Amino acid sequence: MVAQNQGEAKRLRVLTLIGVALVSTSVLAGCANSARKVSQITTNAVSRDASRSLDTLSAPELHQAAQSTGQAYARNPKDRDVAMRYSTLLQMNGQSDQALAVMRKLAIDFPKDREVLAAYGKALAAAGELKPALDAVRRAQTPEYPDWRLLSAEGAILDQLGEAEQARVLYRKALSMQPNEASVLSNMGMSYLLEGDLQTAEKYMGQAASSPGADSRVRQNLALVIGLQGRFSDAEKIARQELSPEQAEANVAYLRTMLAQNNSWAQIAKEDKRKNQ
Repeated sequence: MVAQNQGEAKRLRVLTLIGVALVSTSVLAGCANSARKVSQITTNAVSRDASRSLDTLSAPELHQAAQSTGQAYARNPKDRDVAMRYSTLLQMNGQSDQALAVMRKLAIDFPKDREVLAAYGKALAAAGELKPALDAVRRAQTPEYPDWRLLSAEGAILDQLGEAEQARVLYRKALSMQPNEASVLSNMGMSYLLEGDLQTAEKYMGQAASSPGADSRVRQNLALVIGLQGRFSDAEKIARQELSPEQAEANVAYLRTMLAQNNSWAQIAKEDKRKNQ
C-alpha cells in the first residue's frame, strides 16, 4: 500500500511537471487568460514580428503577432513561412487545434518539405495526437542525412509516449551531431523530469542553460527543476532573468501555485531559508 501511494504521488507530481513545462513553452509569461492588447494590424507589423524571436514576446505581443500574421495567412495560405509562423504563434497562444489545422493544410501543400513535416509533427504532438505526430516526424527524416532537430523532436514525442530510453538514445545521437545544443540538452533534462528524477534533470537543464543559444524557455525550465527541489530563492533568481517585471511576477506567481499543489509554499520557504543560513 505504501508503494502504491508513493507511485500515485509520483504520478501526480509528474502531471504537475508536465503542466508547468507546457506553460514554460510560452516563457511563463502569464496565464492563458491574461488580457490581450490588439493594436493596428498591417503588413509591416508582420515583418516587425518576424524579425524578433517569439521567445521575447510578452503575452499581449504574442496575441498581436498572431492577429497580424493571421491576416497575412488569410491573404495567402500557401505562403510556407507565414503559415509556419502563424501555427507557432497559435500554439503559443494556446490555440493548438487551430495551429494543427494550419499545419495540416500546409503539409498537404508541401508533402516533401522536411521542415514542414517536422512542424506538422510538433503541432500534432501539441494537440495530443502523439502517434500521428511520431509518424510525421519520422517521415520528415532522411536516414542518409539525418537532421538532429528531427531526432530531438522524435525523442520528445517518445518521452510523452512513455518511451524514455528510446528517447534518450535519440537525444544522444542528436548531441553527437550537434554538441552542447541547448534545446536537445533541455529535452534530455525534461525526459528525466518526467520520470521524477529531478537531480539528473537539473544536471542537463544546467548544461542547457549555460550552452550557446540557450533561450528563456531553457532557463525557465531550469528554474522549474530547481524550485521543485525546494530551492525556491535560486529558482526565483533564474525566473526573473530576461523578463519584464510583469512577466517575472506572473512567472514566479505561477511557479508558487504549481509548487503548492505538491508542497506547502510556507514549508518550501522555511526549508529554503534554513538551507541558506
